[in-house]
Amino acid sequence: MSSSRERILDSFEDALIRDGERAATMEAVAAAAEVSKGGLLYHFPSKEALVEGLAHRLRALADRDREAMTAAPDGAARYYVRTSVFEDSALDRALVSMARLAQQGHPTAKGSLAEIQERWLDALEAQLGDRTTARAVKLLGDGLYYDAAFFASAGSGRTSEREIRDLLDVVDLIVSGRSAGAATG
Repeated sequence: MSSSRERILDSFEDALIRDGERAATMEAVAAAAEVSKGGLLYHFPSKEALVEGLAHRLRALADRDREAMTAAPDGAARYYVRTSVFEDSALDRALVSMARLAQQGHPTAKGSLAEIQERWLDALEAQLGDRTTARAVKLLGDGLYYDAAFFASAGSGRTSEREIRDLLDVVDLIVSGRSAGAATG
């Protein structure tokens, strides 16, 4: 059984993903987490504290993902694109819930997402040696993620293994094109 604090954050995420920020009231989060409002306020004295808690969770999950990316045997670029599919993982849920807050202009959410995006881009650049190439790979993965996270329920379905392999071939072309350009440049 997860701690009250984690259940509260899970409930806040759920409310943001399902119904948006307006529906994610302190009362609704407490009820969904099956804690009293006093119990909620003990862990998170304000809605801003809830957002900060969610931002901390997202940063920790993204840091673990970035570590896996930099250690991936097939390279950071292939890892980033290969894992850019929405699977309703803890990282996916934290990203989507923060995106819901960012869409409403929430500064903590916008700052957290920007920081994470920059760290992922830095990891790609470290492998590829070029910011523009890293950005091209990142945008390919981001587009794949965006499509999976926001349009899969609209009938486009999940990206197939074949489509992922084809996209990884494109990543290899981008990476090898950069290597060839660096050798001749």
